[in-house]
Amino acid sequence: MLKDWLHELQYTLLQGSVDEKVNEVIYDSRKAAPGAVFVCMAGTRVDSHDFIPQVLAAGVRVLVVERPVPAPKDITVIQVKQGREALAVLSAARFEYPAKKLLMIGITGTKGKTTTAHMVRAILEASGKKTGIIGTNGVSFGEEHYPTVNTTPESYSLHQYFARMVEAGCQCCVMEVSSQALKMYRVAGLHFDYSVFTNISPDHIGPDEHASFEEYLYYKKQIFAQSGFALINIEDEHVGEITRDISCAWEGFGMNDLARYQAEDIHYVSEPDFVGLEFTIQDSDGKRVADVTNVDSRIPVRVNIPGKFNVSNALAASAVCLKAGVSKAALCHALEHLRLDGRMEIVYTSEKFCVIVDYAHNAVSMESLLSTLREYHPNRLVCVFGCGGNRSKDRRYSMGEIAGKMADFSIITADNSRFEKVEDIIGDIRGSIEKTGGKFTEIPDRRDAITYSIHHAQTGDMIAIIGKGHEDYQEIEGVRYPFLDRAVVQEAVSELLKKEAKNISERQNP
Repeated sequence: MLKDWLHELQYTLLQGSVDEKVNEVIYDSRKAAPGAVFVCMAGTRVDSHDFIPQVLAAGVRVLVVERPVPAPKDITVIQVKQGREALAVLSAARFEYPAKKLLMIGITGTKGKTTTAHMVRAILEASGKKTGIIGTNGVSFGEEHYPTVNTTPESYSLHQYFARMVEAGCQCCVMEVSSQALKMYRVAGLHFDYSVFTNISPDHIGPDEHASFEEYLYYKKQIFAQSGFALINIEDEHVGEITRDISCAWEGFGMNDLARYQAEDIHYVSEPDFVGLEFTIQDSDGKRVADVTNVDSRIPVRVNIPGKFNVSNALAASAVCLKAGVSKAALCHALEHLRLDGRMEIVYTSEKFCVIVDYAHNAVSMESLLSTLREYHPNRLVCVFGCGGNRSKDRRYSMGEIAGKMADFSIITADNSRFEKVEDIIGDIRGSIEKTGGKFTEIPDRRDAITYSIHHAQTGDMIAIIGKGHEDYQEIEGVRYPFLDRAVVQEAVSELLKKEAKNISERQNP
C-alpha cells in the first residue's frame, strides 16, 4: 500500500487516498504502468510534470509532484518540496530499506575516493565480511559487476543495488559519494555508519556542477549530517572549514600528532615480487592506553600500490576499518595483497622489470604518476600512452611535454581515437615531445605498443601504460572493441617468458 511507503517522507496530500495499491516507483514516463508511483521533477532541461497526461493514460494512479497540478478526482496527488528527495525516500521503501541491512561506509573528497573505497572493501572482505562497492569503476559484489554512468548512481538504482547485495549475502557496502550525489539528493535518506573525507580542492566548479568552491565544500560536508561517525584527513589545508559545525562525532587521520590515526616511518619498496610502500600506523589513543596496558598500538603495513599519496588513502581506509572493529591481521593482509584495477595497478613485476597500468589521462595526473615512479629510481622509466580523439588538443600537447621531460623513453600509441585518425593524434603529441628532446617511438596499434615495451624491457625498467586504466574497450569510429591493458600485458609477458624459456632450452640442448 502507498501509505506503507510514506513513513519517512514529508508530504501534503492534495487529493485522493494513501490506501492505493502500488508496486513500483518511476521517474521516466516511458516506464509508466498500472501500480506505479510517478515522481515528478522540474529539471534544468526537462520538467517531468509535463508528462503527467501520458502516465495517466498508461494507468498510473499516484502522482508525486513539486507543485499543484490538474488531475482527475480519482487520482492520488502528493506534493513534496523536492521530487528528487522523494524519489530517494520512496525508492528505499519500494525495496524494503535494504541499506538498513548493511554496514554502510560512504567516502567523499576530491581525490582518492576510488582507491580508498577499494582498499576498504579489500580489508572488510579479508575480515570475512562480504562487501559490495559502488563508485567510479561501477557496482560490484561477489562475481556480479554492473557499469555505471555516474560515480554515485541515481537513488532508485542505488536502492536496487543495495537490495541485490543483501540478496547475495553482503554484510557491508562501501560507496563513493560525490558532491553531485549530495546536491541532487541521490543519497537522501541514507544513513552511513561511517564516512570518510579524504581531502578537498577546487574541482567540479562550473555550469551544471557547482557555482563556487564554497558551494562545492558545502555539499561535500552534507555527508556528515547522514553519518554516525566520520574519519577526516586532518592534514587537509581546509580542515578547519571541513570540521566547522560538524554534525557527527569524528576523528582525524594524517601524519602529524593531531591525528588519532598516524602514519610513520614511510618507505618506498621495490622488490622482485613487490612494489609499493611500507609504513607504520600509530593509534595515538591506543598509544596512551599502551603506556599502561602494554598493548601494541603500532601496526606495520605494506601497501601493494606505489606513491606517497597512497599512504593517505591506505591510512584513511585503515582508520575507518579499525573503527569498525576489523582485526589488524586482516587489515595488513588486505593492503599487502591489494589489486586495484587500473589505478597504480602493478600488473607484473620481476627481477628484471615492472609494469604499471594507470588511468592517468591528463597532464596533471600523468605528471603525478611519473614523479611518483621516479621516486623508485628505475633504470629507465618507460611511458606508453596516447590521447583520446575528439577532445581538446591542449591535452595532447601537455601530455607530450610531460612525457618528454619526465620519461626516459616514450611509446606514443592509440587511446580511444573515436572519430579522429590515430596518426593525427600521434602527430600532435609528437610535436610537443620533440620540443623537449625526449626519446620516443611511435607504434599506432596499442596492442603492438604494449607488447614492444615488454619485449624490449631492460633490467631495472619501470613501464607505465597509461590513459585507459580499468577501461575494457577501445573506441574507434564510434564502435567499442574489447580491449584491456592488463590482459594485453599478461599476454605479452607470457609470450616473452615462453620465448626466453625456449632460448634457454636451445642453449642447453644445441
